[in-house]
Parts: sequence; C-alpha cells; structure tokens
Amino acid sequence: MPREETPRYGLRRLVAGLSVGIILLVGGGVPLAIVAPVPRAAAEVSPEIVRTTAAAKAALPEFGSSAVGAVGMEGVLAASGPQTPRQLASITKIVTALVVLDAKPLAAGEDGPTIVLGQRDVDILASVIAANGSWEPVQVGWKTSERAAIETMLIPSANNYAESLAIWAYGSVPKYLAAAKAYLAAKGLTGITVVDTNGLSAADRGTPADLVELGRLALASPVIATAVGKRTATEPNVGELDNTNLLLGRFGIDGLKTGTYDTGANLLFSAEVEVGERRVHLVGVILGAKDHPTLDARVIPLLKSVQRGLHDLPLATAGQSFGTYRTRWGGIGRAVAATDVSRLVWGRATLTREARIESITGGRKGERVGTVQYVVNGSPVSVPLVLDRDVLAAPIWWRLTHPIR
Repeated sequence: MPREETPRYGLRRLVAGLSVGIILLVGGGVPLAIVAPVPRAAAEVSPEIVRTTAAAKAALPEFGSSAVGAVGMEGVLAASGPQTPRQLASITKIVTALVVLDAKPLAAGEDGPTIVLGQRDVDILASVIAANGSWEPVQVGWKTSERAAIETMLIPSANNYAESLAIWAYGSVPKYLAAAKAYLAAKGLTGITVVDTNGLSAADRGTPADLVELGRLALASPVIATAVGKRTATEPNVGELDNTNLLLGRFGIDGLKTGTYDTGANLLFSAEVEVGERRVHLVGVILGAKDHPTLDARVIPLLKSVQRGLHDLPLATAGQSFGTYRTRWGGIGRAVAATDVSRLVWGRATLTREARIESITGGRKGERVGTVQYVVNGSPVSVPLVLDRDVLAAPIWWRLTHPIR
C-alpha cells in the first residue's frame, strides 16, 4: 500500500525544487550577467567652431619688383611689381655658395679643405677689375680654407673669389654652370637663371618668388647663414672684410645678400621677428631700386608690416577638453588634446574645427580616443585626443545588478 504524502513532505519537495531552480538560475545567470556586453559611453562633444583672423597688408615698395615670405610657410605672403625674372647682380653668389657646398659640404664649425690660390686666380682677379666688379686681393701661393673663401665671396661680395671657388669645386666654370642648372631645377627654382658665378652678367636673372625660396635655402645652410650675418670678418690673407649689407643688426635683420649693377640695386634680406610666442624668420627681396639708400629705407617698414599681419593661431593646447564621458556605472573622463598645436598664418585666415570622438566602455589615461580636425585656409590639421584619466570599466556589482542592459 503506497505511503500517503503528508503536507510537510510536500513542502520539503517544493523547497528543494525551488532551491535547485535558484542554483540553476544563479549558476547560469551570473556568468551571463558578468560577460554580457555593457553599453558604450558616447562623449558629450564640444561644438564645432569657425574663426577668422584679421586681414593684413604688406608695405611693399612702389618701385621695382618685390616679394616677401617666411620660413616654414610655402610661397610668398605678398608681392608687388612685375613678377618676371629681373637682373640678379651679386645675389647670384648665393647660388654659387649653395652649389659649391653641394659638392664640397662643410660640417658645423668646420673650416674645410685648404685651397691653394695660383696664377689662374690672379688672372681671374684681373678680369674682374677690368669689368669694374667688386674684388678682394689674391696672390700666387696664398692658402685659404673653403669657409674663408665663401665668406670672402659673400661678405664683401668679392666677384673673383666666387669664380675661383666654383672652379676649385667643379674644375671649370662650364662644369659649375651645368651643376648650378641641375641644382636649381632639382629645387624647383625654374625662375632663376645663372650664366656666371658672380652676377656680373645682366643675363643672371630671377623671379622674386624663386629668390624668396633661394633665401630659405640659404638660411637652411649653417655655413651661409653664419657668413651673411657677419658685419665683419677677418680672412688671414686679405684682412678685415666688411659686409655690404648695411642693414645687418637692425630690426632682427641677419642677411642675406646685396646686389649692385649699373642701373639699380637689389637686396635679398632676412630677419627674425617675434609673432606671439614664436620666433619667425622672414625672407624678402627687392629688385630694381635706383640705389641702396632708397632700397634700404623700405626694408624695415616692410618687415614691420609683415610682422603685424602674421598670427600665431593656437589650435589646441595639451589637456584642452573636447568631450566628456559619463558611463552608466559612474565613470567620468575627458577626451583632451595630447599636445599643443598652433599654426602660423598671414592676414585673413579661416579656421574650422570638428571633434570626432569614439564611444568607450572604459580606458586607461593617455589612451587615444579620437581626433579634433581643423581646417586652416583649406589645409587640414589633426590633433590626437586622449583620455585625461583612467575610466573604470563596468564593475562586477553593476553587471550583476543590471543583467538587462
């Protein structure tokens, strides 16, 4: 006869069944709650911006041809007069210095190989004097260094040393000229033509824009930049050399080369000026002035006007916030610029900004989470964004208490 189930026995079976169900639920549900995907936190992004800088005007001379630019900025900032090739005169010697150094490079502080001057160099001197060119003395047997010869060519503008250097470096003037043509073509300076080493020929010609670029190349050469910035120097044989550029030292002017011919005066010039927190190297050229006093009087006003028109435009500063994260479990963090970024602009420039920030579930301080994209006058600039602190991933307690996400 089967045993009759009592109410107490039935209750025990119910409790046992519920216990097994709970164990199964916890045993299967807890792992699922822990490993189930958690919601990603999207950043509250800073709004887009549009900014515009003030217009500018360069005080360019009304005579001749001129242009001005800055190191680190492509092309020219402003120009006036015909932009076709004009006579270079002794600015040609900057080409000679660059091409000689291309064949015979000098390390910083190095004087370079010894050059022994001979009868050919004496003959060159005689031809330069006959052409009424500037010169420095030469004697058979004199010894000079490459650096000293370059300084004698550039500082007092010695035409004979330009030719002697070119022959020493390349073996002959025709070979030098072939190398100069190739050098100018390789640098994209198709607006410059040289037919000699020193600018005595009226056929040595260049456009203002290409001469600004030539000035940038000269400043990038420590040997040339140092030489053209010296008011005076001493050459062991020749003695004291006086720079033909009388503007050196005024308003940051540190180069580059004068040019004088029968009907005019030229100057390829450079100056370092302050623009906000920056030091900016300006490069300019004026061709075809009636004389050097007339030309020199216009250089500093031109430089001042360009300085006023340049803007050091800050884009982002390190730690600047572009978005804020707030996770559903209480984590807070910011997407910040990883570094300082600014751009040098001239005159009226338009800037737009858009932040693009990824959603996250957590992350470590310094982890990249997006970019802020600037467009300055049509040119894009990207700044990386990183987390400013550790953002806690969803903790277990939150996962267990939020099984339905």
